[in-house]
Amino acid sequence: MKLKLAMGLAVAAAVAVFATGPFNNAATAQMSENWKPKWTADGKLKLPEGFREWIFLGAPLTPNALNNGKAGFPEYHNVYIHPEAYKIYKATGEFPEGTILLKELQLTKKGEEKDGSRTETSGRGYFPAEFNGIDISVKDSKRFSETQNWGYFNFGHHAPPYAPTAAAAPAEACAACHIASATKDMVFTEFYTLLNTK
Repeated sequence: MKLKLAMGLAVAAAVAVFATGPFNNAATAQMSENWKPKWTADGKLKLPEGFREWIFLGAPLTPNALNNGKAGFPEYHNVYIHPEAYKIYKATGEFPEGTILLKELQLTKKGEEKDGSRTETSGRGYFPAEFNGIDISVKDSKRFSETQNWGYFNFGHHAPPYAPTAAAAPAEACAACHIASATKDMVFTEFYTLLNTK
């Protein structure tokens, strides 16, 4: 009797582990959805948490000093993608539904030369300073079918803290430029080596 009871408990424990563990498709599917965007009841995008721990794609720079003092974004563009979205992109070559591309702006240190550069230990160049804002693009074909499946959001162009939520920007504010000039699926992939390597 004791042996049967022990065997029964062991089987029950194994079933419980299987049902709640990594082998359970429902649990895995539910966990895999956690990387996707979070929305408020009125359709605003919530600022993702922990984004600096995502995959870092690159940091293009368009400083004011090289653009007649009028660069649209005179900072480093530190661009991140969630690891799950990146994994799917690498496997398929396509950005999946729910992809978030997050761009955190970062100022350059004050320039010493006319071109805005300065000299540091490593030499003359441009060097990062304070964070200065966040812009996000989200792929969602149901919400943003009119702008080729991507929506664009601004959480503030200033030092942190950033806004906790943001409404989608008008098409002419961001989407129009991406529609006219982006390389692939509304993304300037040529600026991000990780998106062009296998």
